[in-house]
Amino acid sequence: MALHFELSEYQARIRDDGRRAQDVLDQLLNPDHPTTGFSVGSRETLADRPEGEPTLRERVIDFYEDHYGANVMHLAVVAPQPLDDLEKMVTERFTEIPDRGLSRPVIEAPLVSEAALPKAARMQSIRDSQRLSFMFPVPDPETAYRHKPADYLANLLGHEGEGSLLAVLREAGWADGLSAGAARGDGQHALFTVDISLTPAGAEQIERIQATLFAAIEQLRETGLEAWRYDEQARLAEQQFRFQQHGAPQGDAMRLAMNLSRYPLEDANFAPYRMDGFDRQQIARWLDQLRPETLLRLYSGPKVEGTKVSPWFDAPWREVALETGEAVPLADLALPEPNPYIAEDLELLDIQDEVPVKRIEETGFDFWHMADATFDSPKVEWRFSLQNPAASREARGAALARLLADWLGDSLNEALYPARLAGHHFEAYAHARGVTLSFSGWRDRQDRLIERVLEQLRTGKIEEASFERVRYRLQREWRNAPQDALYRQAHRTLAEALVRPQWSSEKLLEASRDLGVEDLRDFRETFLAELRLETMAVGNLGADLARQDAMRVAEALSPALSNEQIPDLVPLQAEPELPTLVPITSREESVVLHYLQGPDRSLQSQARLAVLGQFLDTPFYQRLRTEEQLGYVVSAGYSPLLDAPGISLLVQSPDTASEAIQARIDAFLNDFTSRLEALEETELAPYRQAVHDRLVERDTSLSARTNRFWQATALDDADFYRRERLAERVLEVTARELRQAWTALRHDGVVNVAFDPGDEPNDVAELSRELTPLPKGEE
Repeated sequence: MALHFELSEYQARIRDDGRRAQDVLDQLLNPDHPTTGFSVGSRETLADRPEGEPTLRERVIDFYEDHYGANVMHLAVVAPQPLDDLEKMVTERFTEIPDRGLSRPVIEAPLVSEAALPKAARMQSIRDSQRLSFMFPVPDPETAYRHKPADYLANLLGHEGEGSLLAVLREAGWADGLSAGAARGDGQHALFTVDISLTPAGAEQIERIQATLFAAIEQLRETGLEAWRYDEQARLAEQQFRFQQHGAPQGDAMRLAMNLSRYPLEDANFAPYRMDGFDRQQIARWLDQLRPETLLRLYSGPKVEGTKVSPWFDAPWREVALETGEAVPLADLALPEPNPYIAEDLELLDIQDEVPVKRIEETGFDFWHMADATFDSPKVEWRFSLQNPAASREARGAALARLLADWLGDSLNEALYPARLAGHHFEAYAHARGVTLSFSGWRDRQDRLIERVLEQLRTGKIEEASFERVRYRLQREWRNAPQDALYRQAHRTLAEALVRPQWSSEKLLEASRDLGVEDLRDFRETFLAELRLETMAVGNLGADLARQDAMRVAEALSPALSNEQIPDLVPLQAEPELPTLVPITSREESVVLHYLQGPDRSLQSQARLAVLGQFLDTPFYQRLRTEEQLGYVVSAGYSPLLDAPGISLLVQSPDTASEAIQARIDAFLNDFTSRLEALEETELAPYRQAVHDRLVERDTSLSARTNRFWQATALDDADFYRRERLAERVLEVTARELRQAWTALRHDGVVNVAFDPGDEPNDVAELSRELTPLPKGEE
């Protein structure tokens, strides 16, 4: 069961599109609006007040009584019990919530005063990236949810197909991403935003980009308001609603509770999809809000120098003059044609397999298929793993594999954007064995998408501009890696040490610097010349048609390499002489990741460490975070690397050095040993059960099920029942076995990752070069 309340008060609804940018934006909006300046520091809010003023507890009670009452709260319950039972449970538990006679406030103050517009500002970013946001005050889309004029405009301005705003900016080399839609809604007002990710060249062309945006808006006014375009969007929305896949119950409960606070009861589930008909005049009124004289523009980049500093995130920024007249827009803007990828055949086939079945096994090619109708959707998930040993033998090959995968997606962006709108999704991603092509969407017309991708992979021209755009994007990602959250960097450093083959962001960045477009063209040729192909299809697709589709792909790629010719992704055994690993980071914080590796990769070891991780999770957090307040990121639990079991204990702190953190972790581990010594079977039972239940949780979507089975093939789980066998082993773990495992863990296979500001990183690849594979162990 999942419960979630949503309070019907005004909401800040500040989406995480960069907290620094939101902080600066607050300085540009109406200071009388209640959502500006919402980012209050928790320490200040929760600090003790001087004597004579209300205590924190008294202030919390006052806040509760002022804002929480039965008539302004909404409850959503998602559970497998019958509705009558749920009604009884809700009545018993929630009828005592008092009705205080509260009413939902209506925000009358506008988000931004139009008299102060147009306005522009520049902000210094931390990351090596440039973004340009164009914002216009509009009504909150919730006020027009039945017809969705904002969605209609966002769909066309945010389109990425041929002739779109993004397409012409990409062709000019000025942008590599764009999104459009309403944000910061307060029930009455919102900001319609067009957000553009710029290249360095684009950062020098802001005025022409702005002119091109207004040319696209003018094109919409002249020829873009057409009923067939609205009907096409409404048709896609109806398909999405009809075949929506529900995730975890908690997510559904949260969604429904929030919708209850925004829409009438009868529309709580349907409101996001409801489109009641084309209203040209209503859309035209919204479009009229997107004018140069009502523009608020914000640019962010690493080289901006500010004259002011934002109050909460210390972002340097300054206001600048806004030119609205002389720049020349780019040419060749065009509105999208009718979408050829919209599915027609949505029949749900009554076919079902328990697990994937290997339908084809040939030299160089394996194909698994599972017919699945349990999600009541005529959709299919395909995975094609194109494997070649050159993809990970050295950093250069790994960088080229990333470039090839990203080039494939980039070069098809305009051509396949209509497919994405129609519910077909494609992704190419590189990994240690090669490149995987992932497809998900409707069974009908999916073959068109697969054929188009294969054609581009094999024969598509690798243009210089596309190569440079992709290389810039990847290099930006690798350059920014040291600025990632420190706890993520610690886990990444651990994986670089204990999994082979694996290349760090630094090595990939270094390898990419000397690569040119000819290198990628040559790599594609040699990569496709020697392939092994592993394929899986899961979904509402019969075996015969699945086999035919898989064979067409195999015939196009001609795979010939055996499984033995492809290197495995192997977990390595930690050795006692391995020194503390220091990540490459620019963060001004401290971290310790204390990792305890299991003795082997057997189900027995996995079961024992999974239960141990469950048992120590809460005590570790309670002691180091709640009681000792050692850091603001504190976690402990089971943390396998591939099928190698392990337990990680992590603390990230802004003001406690790693040596002190490690001492506290050691003290906890010593005390935990004493707790284990006194552990009884009755106390252990609920922890075993919790691990078991998590292992056998039902899949919440077709893609999640496919990914689970797909990962199983990489771990040689040939019958796809390893998860169930592990769950059974978990229930057999005894307290005595945990004590034995814990003693060995404390002395063997300990790896530490630590960092303090100023520390010099070490060469993790070199330090782990001599490590050997972790034994598989006895099953």
